[in-house]
Amino acid sequence: MPIKWSAVKVSEAMDEVERQVTLADQFIAEAKAKAREARSIANLPEYLDDRLVRLITQLERIDNAKDAIKAVRSAIPDGAIEAEQESLKYGNQQSLIEP
Repeated sequence: MPIKWSAVKVSEAMDEVERQVTLADQFIAEAKAKAREARSIANLPEYLDDRLVRLITQLERIDNAKDAIKAVRSAIPDGAIEAEQESLKYGNQQSLIEP
């Protein structure tokens, strides 16, 4: 049964999202390093250390975004992208037969 949405467009969107997340990786890694560095400041009160730990944890959640991208890609039915690309080779014509 053909799908009514564009598997190709979803895949391309995930490519773009992944590119942006990859660009952010370096900056987020630097931010985590700076936050870890801040934790080593002499006489840092525990309440500030707790907040820094929370910040580092939030920064590490970028991995959740990567997992979400993989989940979107794995939800695209097998062969849907290839089937859509094949049909696009011959132009986009509306079917005369109702599904």
